[in-house]
Amino acid sequence: MNTYAIGLGNNDILTRKRASQDFVAFWEEQANNLHWFEKWSKPLEWNPPFARWFVNGKINASYNALDVTAQKNSSKTAILWEGENGERRSFTYQELLNYVCKVANVLKSLGVQSGDRVTVYLPMIPELIVSLLACARIGAIHTVIFSGFSSQSIRDRVIDSKSKVIITADGGFRRGEVVKLKGVVDEAISDLDFVEHVLVYQHARNPITMGKKDLRWSDLVTTAQDVCEPEKLDSAHPLYILYTSGTTGKPKGVLHGTGGYLVHLYSTFKWIFDIKESDVYFCTADIGWVTGHSYVVYAPLMHGATQVMYEGAIIFPTPARIWDLVERYKISILYTTPTALRMFMKYGDLLPNSKDLSSLRLLGTVGEPINPEVWEWYFRVIGKERCPIVDTWWQTETGGTLVSPVPGLETIPLKPGSATRGLPGINVAVVDEQGNELPPDTKGYLVVRDPWPGMLLSLWEDDEKYKSVYWSKYKTMYYPGDYAIQDKDGYFWMLGRADDVLKVAGHRLGTSEIESGFVSYKSVAEAAVCGIPHEVKGESIIVFLVLREGITSSKELERELIEHIRKVVGPIATPDHLYFVSKLPKTRSGKIMRRLLKSVANNEKIGDISTLEDEAAVDEVRTAFNELSQTIQQNKTK
Repeated sequence: MNTYAIGLGNNDILTRKRASQDFVAFWEEQANNLHWFEKWSKPLEWNPPFARWFVNGKINASYNALDVTAQKNSSKTAILWEGENGERRSFTYQELLNYVCKVANVLKSLGVQSGDRVTVYLPMIPELIVSLLACARIGAIHTVIFSGFSSQSIRDRVIDSKSKVIITADGGFRRGEVVKLKGVVDEAISDLDFVEHVLVYQHARNPITMGKKDLRWSDLVTTAQDVCEPEKLDSAHPLYILYTSGTTGKPKGVLHGTGGYLVHLYSTFKWIFDIKESDVYFCTADIGWVTGHSYVVYAPLMHGATQVMYEGAIIFPTPARIWDLVERYKISILYTTPTALRMFMKYGDLLPNSKDLSSLRLLGTVGEPINPEVWEWYFRVIGKERCPIVDTWWQTETGGTLVSPVPGLETIPLKPGSATRGLPGINVAVVDEQGNELPPDTKGYLVVRDPWPGMLLSLWEDDEKYKSVYWSKYKTMYYPGDYAIQDKDGYFWMLGRADDVLKVAGHRLGTSEIESGFVSYKSVAEAAVCGIPHEVKGESIIVFLVLREGITSSKELERELIEHIRKVVGPIATPDHLYFVSKLPKTRSGKIMRRLLKSVANNEKIGDISTLEDEAAVDEVRTAFNELSQTIQQNKTK
């Protein structure tokens, strides 16, 4: 296996040493990098499984994200925004601060007080960041709903959070079409009396009907005062609720606090991205997901960074759109998903090679394990073999990154496909069913053995579920639900969700292991694996494949792929059926909807598909499965 010693850090082994000796004192040291109105009386109050960091400290997220930089360098550019239709806007830190204060004053005029919930359902426009920071400024708890969710999904979340105000827009742009947001909100809250106001931003110039609860953004914000003193909030004051979709039952409302969360983000952003004054940072995540909360809204702004923000599909109107953005804005740090990279790979090397990507100095990935072959392509074609790749592992619940290379601290060999080691102050391990640490190169369950500042406070109004979901398997260790291996060098290799497992003839196989095996073949761009019931083996492996540009399917290719997977994973991973499709069903954040594949395969209700990027992918998968069923039936009757 190739390793790469490219890095930017200064080999600060003292940081890791201090963190391992006393993780509480270490995080207390990091907390001094933020602005506190009042210092904490105690760094950590740990009543397993509940942690309260920087007890009695007073802080404000909006102040740390805006005022700190605006006071030092008011003209520094905070946001460079571009829309899918080519529209462009920019904001300095002072302009962003003034705008946030105006919206904060509007919310206060609508009766929003500290602790009240505000639902935000907006496209990826600057007003989304502004709305979140306005809530944070006055102590309101924001709960963002991804702009692709359906009315029922919105309704469930609004009812659970009891939001009194909703902020939305007439619409947003996606693949050249207008996504009509206001109408979706109207349908979702038609009979919810506790929703008092809906604040509507006119973005897409889409005709809308204004009801008695509706207020136009421009009517109120334009005339509002641009000064709003930040609330001095307790460190444990809830900053936001972010709902995680489940395959069954209602979504879980992950609740994050303020002080500990901000300390975690400030520290990890600096360590991982080695942020400089001159950097232009671009994270492709939608703010509707936790990566957008942590590493678009809060962390970059706390460091006074300049960042690019984009609305729309990153490959529209051409697959070169993302590389156009890198060239135009001279982006130096790019943070995206392995799924997106596999999609870019599908279009070949010509597009990125036709653009000037020389401004890039650091690359990152997030969201799922990255296949070594995709890592190599990212490193070679996009980074030109000079940019470190930070493969970050974390979750909505963890608040920020827990496992990643840290170029801002040290230069270490990078191994394609490994998220390397736990961050300073983070105690991660791989254990067996009983919680015993496993020897190197042994597959087991990933756990976190000590509390960390970014961890969730609980689940919204459901402490018991918080305990049962994350702390019932191991009473004293946080269990994220992922498989992993730690090698002899201490590097972690993430193997995907422990519940994404097939049981074939008594053998447990992770879907991500099989998918990675297929993607390692030169002709394959993307792979999705699921299982269907089999009367002998328990489950039968079904694989959907997207081939690279210029490659066509054939029986010969099928044979080559099956032989390849038998060689790289093992004969037990041999699929019963391969299907070649032009696209896989993915969310707009770029994740493959494996739940949907499994539902179709088992003839179950598909459920909510409003977050799908392209519903045509569902039809293609369904057609393939229908053909599969017919083939199986015909073989049985022969």
